[in-house]
Amino acid sequence: MSIIVNKDTKVLVQGLTGKTGTFHTEQALAYHGTKMVGGVHPKKGGETWTGQVGDGTVDLPIFATVAEGKEQTGADASVIYVPPAGAGAAIIEAIDAEVPLIVCITEGIPVADMVRVKARLDKSSSRLIGPNCPGVLTPDECKIGIMPGNIFKKGSVGIVSRSGTLTYEAVFQTTNENLGQTTAVGIGGDPVKGTEFIDVLEMYLADDATKSIVMIGEIGGSAEEDAAQFLADEAKRGRRKPTVGFIAGRTAPPGRTMGHAGAVISGGKGGADDKIAAMEAAGIRVSPSPAQLGKTLVELLKG
Repeated sequence: MSIIVNKDTKVLVQGLTGKTGTFHTEQALAYHGTKMVGGVHPKKGGETWTGQVGDGTVDLPIFATVAEGKEQTGADASVIYVPPAGAGAAIIEAIDAEVPLIVCITEGIPVADMVRVKARLDKSSSRLIGPNCPGVLTPDECKIGIMPGNIFKKGSVGIVSRSGTLTYEAVFQTTNENLGQTTAVGIGGDPVKGTEFIDVLEMYLADDATKSIVMIGEIGGSAEEDAAQFLADEAKRGRRKPTVGFIAGRTAPPGRTMGHAGAVISGGKGGADDKIAAMEAAGIRVSPSPAQLGKTLVELLKG
């Protein structure tokens, strides 16, 4: 099993004709035949995009709207490679088209735009991953976003992270430890986003193939403490899986923003020490460094 995406997921690309959209769509098509079914561009509807995959080419139709693309292709996911100024509107268009899964890679979307997106999202049935995230990948089945597929191995670890770079690190290490992954989800580090730790952890707890979890947080906000409390509460109900945690940006001074826009410490909350304490109190094994995520999980599994 897996969560969120699998070999049957059909993906539209908003921003396909740009340099970034083209590159990552070609990468996705090359990754075990991820079903990229078309692109969306308001001024290029009816045209065809041609991408280079291996020694051949792939043609995809371009639609003027997300709704048209969804209707014509049966797409159940959209990935957004639209510049920051237009990305909020692109997400809302996908929500209005009732696309079940929306993955937004774009970094730097104005917070005011994301507040409007969040209000629309909360009234919809769509799930948004991101923005400012590396996407979601289920090994050997489906790659949406910018994660490097070559470091993945089908296996038993569910990975969820605010940090894009450390998502790759956790994947690389669990592959090297011969554990592999069920799915990796980069939720992004912006203060206003679609999917939080708890949403993904709930899916991992319910997924029989996911035997253990790696959760990577950052300073700023309370999402990690909330997630730790969620896991502690679920453990009391008998739903428990071995979990390794890590907090990035552990040395940032109070009042300073480090890294993602969501990583700000204020009001005595959001610091690394509080997050680590909450994780440990919930039974999460905290890795001493990002370089030891895999080994820490192996040690935890060995008891």
